[in-house]
Amino acid sequence: MVSASSAAARDHASPAAGLPGTPGTVLITGASSGVGLFTTKALADRGWHVVMACRDTDKARRAQAALAIPDQVVTHLQVDLGDLESVQRLVDSFHSSGRPLDALVINAAVYLPRLKQPQRTPQGYEISMATNHLGHFLLIDRLLDDLRRSQHPSRRVVILGTVTANSKELGGKIPIPAPADLGDLSGFAAGFKAPIAMANGKTFKPGKAYKDSKLCNMITTQELHRRLHASTGIVFSSLYPGCVADSPLFRHTPRAFQTIFPWFQKTITGGYVSQALAGERVADVVTDPAFAVSGVHWSWGNRQTKGSKQFSQELSDKASNPETARRLWELSSQLVGIEAS
Repeated sequence: MVSASSAAARDHASPAAGLPGTPGTVLITGASSGVGLFTTKALADRGWHVVMACRDTDKARRAQAALAIPDQVVTHLQVDLGDLESVQRLVDSFHSSGRPLDALVINAAVYLPRLKQPQRTPQGYEISMATNHLGHFLLIDRLLDDLRRSQHPSRRVVILGTVTANSKELGGKIPIPAPADLGDLSGFAAGFKAPIAMANGKTFKPGKAYKDSKLCNMITTQELHRRLHASTGIVFSSLYPGCVADSPLFRHTPRAFQTIFPWFQKTITGGYVSQALAGERVADVVTDPAFAVSGVHWSWGNRQTKGSKQFSQELSDKASNPETARRLWELSSQLVGIEAS
């Protein structure tokens, strides 16, 4: 159900309805493979210039060439989202390019479910939360002024969420290793450095660390909408494009899982979505006037049917509670070294 504020956002964004094909410049994190790469392809095909922000730019160039994406529609910039200094270098490099920014796609993620002990970033933070949430939180902050200055008819920040972090959906109720839950954010409040590795300060669980980080992504979308949409006109939304069961995101899972999981999603649950279709869906959320509604979490459902349409997916209380969002914003700001407002 779209909220009243989201309905108002649709009215505000109505000028874009007459300019559905207006291209712009978009920065996509994690664009060298998977959904990020196929989103790059879909947006390039629509005339957009794509800044591919990736850890390995050589890999990104090879992937771009493999999909026959022309060189002139792509800029390659290096970033390690787990390193806050690298995020700042990415911002500096982007500004040096002289390009405007019309849309930002928060896509990159790491999923390391087999870790026994937490890996740490240069700042000392657990790597899943640092890469998936904190690095992106800083990146969004540093690029907001660019989006404010954009003359594009529909400026957007689009964040990839996941069904496993939304307990309103079946995939979010799975208790293994544990549902996404930030608790009272005591781990963040205590500085989120060793021996702390979880947002709630409890025992490290690598699979839950991923779920928690994606819950933070969806909460951040909601708080960006509450704080900034009315004053900036920027559309902030998140999405779950469907189960991309063969995504490179799962490359650190057991080999048997990488074989069985896609088969299971294709033949048993019907939830499977190809990387190419997921990329098209993300591109739609970036460009299509039908998605110019701020504060919405878009979904196509847990079971895929031919021609299925997007809808506004209800989020759990954990993802939509304003007090949790406010506290996450303030603590995240402290951890990445920006002044909370």
